[in-house]
Amino acid sequence: MPAKLVSDRYGKSRVRLMRVTKHVGHDLATLHHDVDEWTVQVLLTGDFETAHTEGDNSKILPTDTMKNTVYHVARDSKALSIEEFAMELVDFLLGRNPQVESAEVVIHSHLWKRLTVDGKPYPTAFMKGSDEIQTTTVSRSLGDEFKIVSGLDRLTVMKTAQSGFVGYIKDSVTTLPETTDRLFATALKATWPYTAAAIHEGIDFNKVRHHLREVMVTTFAKHESLSVQQTLFAMAEAALDHTTIIDEVYMLMPNKHQLLVDLSRFGQTNPNHIFVPTDEPHGTIEATVRRA
Repeated sequence: MPAKLVSDRYGKSRVRLMRVTKHVGHDLATLHHDVDEWTVQVLLTGDFETAHTEGDNSKILPTDTMKNTVYHVARDSKALSIEEFAMELVDFLLGRNPQVESAEVVIHSHLWKRLTVDGKPYPTAFMKGSDEIQTTTVSRSLGDEFKIVSGLDRLTVMKTAQSGFVGYIKDSVTTLPETTDRLFATALKATWPYTAAAIHEGIDFNKVRHHLREVMVTTFAKHESLSVQQTLFAMAEAALDHTTIIDEVYMLMPNKHQLLVDLSRFGQTNPNHIFVPTDEPHGTIEATVRRA
């Protein structure tokens, strides 16, 4: 039976690198280094049909070359954000490969922070931050503008007050008790596409990400939560209220249960509440909130 290739895309995943940018100084008062740890994925779309149908590799860019391209561009890049670096990498790939119609670069940035020595951040020593990562997906087709979706992932937060869960459906298999005072923990993922106008005018991507992160975390802390859904919507709505360069926010918030240990039968009167953290999330809440 005849077959037709409808679409194809290929690339290189998990290109890992640590970029150290050295700012030269005369002593430790003026010397400092910046550290970026990135995991990069490259995906290409183009005229690759004969590779599938005839085994003709003459238009195929080896994934090993893609890996080396990431290192090559990173070495000379002066980009201050993962978005800027991804844009440079996309343009480099499109400019050198006429058979490529579009390129997409996905970057995860893993957090490091400076060690504090004698009460001050040390300029050349670092410690691993949390599991939180900063993310971006940057793509462009020949003749078109950039599309940029940025965000964050694995931002683990918890609140010990202002959270309850009552009034839900109960049936013969329900065992969860209602509560107006629960421990609310989650590992937030949020992404937001930038408007075309904002990308064209130029964006301080790091500043925007930091601002939106602070807005969402502040909303999480202060919100009187009747459900995970309600808190998710409040955080997304607050993010949209605080900037005009995005029109929607996608959020994923798994409910990471903390199980209360009932010690009342032992006559415990201590005000401490004892919880058992579970290893995996139970319940996944996700939604996209768009500007009205």
